[in-house]
Amino acid sequence: MTDKEKFIKEMKARTKKFAVDVIKFCDTLRKCKASDVISYQLIKSSSSTAANYRAMCVARSKKEFYSKTCIVVEEADESEFWLEVIKEADLSSAKDEGDRLLQEATEISKIMTKTRSSIY
Repeated sequence: MTDKEKFIKEMKARTKKFAVDVIKFCDTLRKCKASDVISYQLIKSSSSTAANYRAMCVARSKKEFYSKTCIVVEEADESEFWLEVIKEADLSSAKDEGDRLLQEATEISKIMTKTRSSIY
């Protein structure tokens, strides 16, 4: 397996784990209207990060690859935003997990931003 193939496999697993971990984390949110809305948005953006990364990996052209990469960056950044809101609004009892997920969203966003900037 080449380094590139290994990286792709690891990022597929990493982005999927991020989505699954976010789903579990959302169960720790305080029960209120805000949490319902925020958890819905966060689950959508984190799972979209993973799904669009997979789509990026099977892109049929350089333009399609770039487009999917842009979506991954956008969705990872949105996930960061919702995790920051949860933290600042003190909506979760699992603060360490929230911080870990925020760090993971930030790292995924940075990796994909660097990937995007190297395309053209």
